[in-house]
Amino acid sequence: MADEQLRQIEKTKTKKSEKIIVQTPKEATKEKDKIENKKDVEEIKENEIKNVEKKEKTIVKALKKTESTVYGKNIPISLKHSVYIGKFIKGKKIDNAIIDLQEVIKKRRAIPMSGEMAHKRGAGMATGKYPFKASKNFIKLLKSLSANSINHGMDLEKTRIYTVIPNKSSKQMHRFGRTIFKKTDIKIIAKEVIK
Repeated sequence: MADEQLRQIEKTKTKKSEKIIVQTPKEATKEKDKIENKKDVEEIKENEIKNVEKKEKTIVKALKKTESTVYGKNIPISLKHSVYIGKFIKGKKIDNAIIDLQEVIKKRRAIPMSGEMAHKRGAGMATGKYPFKASKNFIKLLKSLSANSINHGMDLEKTRIYTVIPNKSSKQMHRFGRTIFKKTDIKIIAKEVIK
C-alpha cells in the first residue's frame, strides 16, 4: 500500500516538472532589468575593490619610517654600566652591536670605562670592564629594536644606533628597606642613514 502511494507522488512530481513556462513581455523586461542591475552591482563592486587597493597602496607608503625606538623600563642593571655600553654601541649597526656585546659576555672584548679600574690590554683603551649582566639585557633590547625597524620597513644595512638614553629608574621598595637595588630605564633610538 505504501509503495503505491510513493509511486503516485513521483508521477505527479514528474508531470509538474514537464510544464512549459511562457513569459509575457512585461516579465521578460523585468528579467532584463534584473540582469542589468546585476551587471551594475558587479561594476560597483569592482570599483570598490580598486579603491580599496589604491588606499592600501597609500597606507603602505605612509608606514615607511626612518626611525625606530625601543624602551626598556626597570631593568636590573647598573646605570654606570649602561652609560658606557651606550657610548660603546652608539653609531654602529644593530647586528654589529649585538656581536660586540656577545664578545663582551665571552670576555674577549672589554668596554672602555673611566675611573679607578684595572687597565685592559688593547689599542686606545686604558681602563675597562666586562659588564656581563648589562650586556645580556642590552642584547635583548637590540634584538627588539631590529624587529621594530623591520616592521617599520627600514633597511637594516643602512640603520645605525643614533642615541642611547639611560636614566635612573624609581627605587624598588621592600619591607625593611635595607637593600638597595640597581634599576635603569633605557631608551635606544635607531635611524636609517640616507646617503
